[in-house]
Amino acid sequence: MTVHLSSQADLEDAIQDLVKQDPRLKPILEIAGMPALRRREAGFVGLAHIVCGQQLSTASAAAIWARLSAAFVPFDHDAVRRARADRLGRLGLSAAKIKTLKNIARELAAERLNLDVLAEEDADAAHHTLTALPGIGPWTADLYLLFCLGHGDAWPAGDLAVQEAIRMGLGLKARPTEKQMIPLAEPWRPFRGAAAHLWWSYYRALRKREGVLAGKQQANSADNAATAKPSSTPARIPAPRKPASNK
Repeated sequence: MTVHLSSQADLEDAIQDLVKQDPRLKPILEIAGMPALRRREAGFVGLAHIVCGQQLSTASAAAIWARLSAAFVPFDHDAVRRARADRLGRLGLSAAKIKTLKNIARELAAERLNLDVLAEEDADAAHHTLTALPGIGPWTADLYLLFCLGHGDAWPAGDLAVQEAIRMGLGLKARPTEKQMIPLAEPWRPFRGAAAHLWWSYYRALRKREGVLAGKQQANSADNAATAKPSSTPARIPAPRKPASNK
């Protein structure tokens, strides 16, 4: 059964089914709250957007995408296929990303690749189809399946935030590796994509909680310092250390 997360209601229904399947997720949901559905445009545009953001900060990726979108109207696989590599490079794309996008554009033009039908395939099979394309790694493939196609069982096993959330939420001694994440998610089929949304939400909730606690600790330290009695002896200032040798 292929589950699609096409609306917020779809996600919420899947989350409720997950909690019934795996009671360990109930306290996770209580802390995280119901996650919001995250979707992006499907097709070449959606995949290209994710490729452009590989290994870049959010700000840098957004700037490059803005330049690409303005330079090619419409921005589609035919435009990229015909574009000169040096022009794409001036817009901010690396040589590797230009090669990746041009290869995808050629595959689509030759009708050897159909990105839309991947939404109906088994998540693992769709993942394999995408990662067989040069320049498309597991992270890119899973994000496309999950955010662009709304594939309910796509599982971003290599996502560090999901890994860390699972470590904390399930009380693991160490953050699971990408390989270890596969069997960990087996109880959540066919809703692994919904589980990913839940774990991302849980991770953000914990980070927010840590930020609030850190802020309170700083405030308490400042209050204590302001009300502390002055010392009768001056504080000892440590002697400066010599810089470490470069040898």
